Amino acid sequence: MNLELFPEASEEAEVIPIQDGDLSFYPRLFSPGESDVFFRDLKEKVDWKQEEIKLYGKVIPLPRLTAWFGDEGMAYVYSGITVESQPWTKTLQEIKDRVDNVSGVKFNSVLLNLYEHERHSVSWHSDDEPELGKDPTIGSVNLGATRRFRLKHKKDKTLKKSIDLPHGSYLLMAGSLQHYWVHQVPKSSRKIDPRINLTFRIIQNV
Repeated sequence: MNLELFPEASEEAEVIPIQDGDLSFYPRLFSPGESDVFFRDLKEKVDWKQEEIKLYGKVIPLPRLTAWFGDEGMAYVYSGITVESQPWTKTLQEIKDRVDNVSGVKFNSVLLNLYEHERHSVSWHSDDEPELGKDPTIGSVNLGATRRFRLKHKKDKTLKKSIDLPHGSYLLMAGSLQHYWVHQVPKSSRKIDPRINLTFRIIQNV
C-alpha cells in the first residue's frame, strides 16, 4: 500500500499514566482511508468463527466472532479454547509491520475479534496465559466503530480507567500491567456498528 495516499496516519503516542504497568495510546496509527481498506478486507475475507466456552457447566457461544493468525506452529489456549494459527495474510502482515515498528517488539501471532453489534463484548480478563511469558506485551489495533475499553486494578478497587478506542487506533499494553489489571469491552445499550479488534501477542512456545 502506498502510504503517501494516506497522509493522516500518525505514530505519535500518548503515554497514559497507570500504576503497575505501561500503557501507550496511538489515536491515529492508521489513517481513516487505510483503516477503511483494512476493515473491509478483514471483515469480508477472514473465516470468522463463533467459538464456544464452558461456563458453570453450560456450553455457551462467545459473544463475538474470532480468528487466529500467526507464524507457523503458533498454538494458543484461552478461555478453554485451543486454536492453531492460520498464516499471515497480506493485510495482516501490513498491519503487523507498522505495529512492530512502533512497539519495538516483533509479534508472532494475533487474535482477531469481530464485534458485530453493541451486544457483542468481552468480559473482564487479563492476557496472562503462560504461553505469553512473564510480562506480556499486548498490542491492540481497532478498526470500525469506537468501543469503550475499561480497565480495573485487581487489588486496589479504586483504580479504574476507561479509553475510547476509535477507528485506526492502537493501544500498547506492557510491563506488569497484565498481572495487576483486568480489562473488558462491555455491551452497550445504544446501537453500535461493527468493530474489528486485532490483539497482537508474542507466544513463547517456539
